[in-house]
Amino acid sequence: MLTPDTKADLSDRLFSDLDFSSGAVAAVSGGSDSTALLLLLKDHLDRTASGARLLAVTIDHGLRPDSSVEARQVADFCAERGIAHRILAWRGDKPASGLPAAAREARYGLLAQAADAEGIKLILTGHTADDQAETVLMRQARDDDGRGLAGMAPATLHDWRTWIVRPLLGTRRAALRDMLRARNVGWIEDPTNIDIRFERPRVRAKLVQGEGERRIAEALARSRQAAFARQDIGRRAAMLVDVLADRPGPGLIRLDRDFAGQEDGEAAIYALRILLATVGGVSFLADEARCAALLSRLRLGSLCATLSRTVVDARRTGIFLRRENRNLPAALPPSDNQLWDNRRRITLKERITLKDRPGDLVIAPLGFAAAGQASLSEDVPQSLSRAALAVEPALWRGGVCLDAAGGDAGSLAISMVPAVAPFARFLPSFDLAPAAAVAALVGAPPLPAPPFLGHDGGRGWAKA
Repeated sequence: MLTPDTKADLSDRLFSDLDFSSGAVAAVSGGSDSTALLLLLKDHLDRTASGARLLAVTIDHGLRPDSSVEARQVADFCAERGIAHRILAWRGDKPASGLPAAAREARYGLLAQAADAEGIKLILTGHTADDQAETVLMRQARDDDGRGLAGMAPATLHDWRTWIVRPLLGTRRAALRDMLRARNVGWIEDPTNIDIRFERPRVRAKLVQGEGERRIAEALARSRQAAFARQDIGRRAAMLVDVLADRPGPGLIRLDRDFAGQEDGEAAIYALRILLATVGGVSFLADEARCAALLSRLRLGSLCATLSRTVVDARRTGIFLRRENRNLPAALPPSDNQLWDNRRRITLKERITLKDRPGDLVIAPLGFAAAGQASLSEDVPQSLSRAALAVEPALWRGGVCLDAAGGDAGSLAISMVPAVAPFARFLPSFDLAPAAAVAALVGAPPLPAPPFLGHDGGRGWAKA
């Protein structure tokens, strides 16, 4: 357990790999884990980077009567220690089902907004080894296919621009509470942590019973093994994408015929799952069993099939992937950081003027009529190129196409850049290699540098 004279060594071990040049946002609920995170982080910055900005942020989810009072208690705690603090509230209606997931999505979105407003690229959360073990056990109970058993990643890229880091994943909650008691620091007990209506509290309750410590140790070992396996297959899949895939036109991916006959079939299936999700704009990877069956069929010759909203058209000249022409988004005014069809990230480089009201300017699919007038490469069949281009986004006003598939539109300068759909919102550090390879393939922006110090820029940093 921790003692007061070991906290400096602990904070150095937890944070020495991190780059605090832009500062840090610490997510602080007032519970023991996030309170310990904040104090250890402040110790480290005071000792090693006194000029680094530190902003504590508390998200008031508005789900309990006492939530606003507890948020103010955290604000007072920070004020006493000279730590800048902000309270952000989750507004609007709350879902009747899937509340924990919705709250998590809202929480990370608000934390990212706070970081972005301060020009900070790093968010730290207080997830512990206990949280990791619970996550693995929950996913194991759902018969997870293996990827999810890696648990929470040590770092996750949010919205392709802000890093969320979990430095306490290797630290037990009991050790952190011992440290807080030694410093005479209390914490807030959230009653939802023992509310067995939710899955995590049910798992947590079972772990305090007999053999709980053994189950935690086994879950953490399983997490480390799964994380290594996930990184390994990701690197192998990335190599296949780099060598055997290209983009002959907007919205169209071509795989070399040799892709289907790869000796490393496991990596080929994994790469195909990611590519199908990316082309189809699907947040989750395509089903593994169905992808394996599809790959087997591709080895036999020509075919045309659809999976994960992606048309797979295998011909003598290659295996072509394009978004199917169904269930496309309705025409909508552009908004900043909008994911269109989960395939394009919309960015407003300048404010919309009164002349160009959102109601007058919309983003909608280009359509076959406009695609038929486009100048296309003769490297692939025109029918394929037009079908792929027709489902790409275009900027319209009054039925007139102003701009197709990205670029600037007059004074508005609206950017519509490709996104890697399964990783567009959350990219775990386990998946950096395949995400970077697919991003380069589809023309998405390169990954922002991970917030780690070291020769590899932290790209290999995925330890538990």
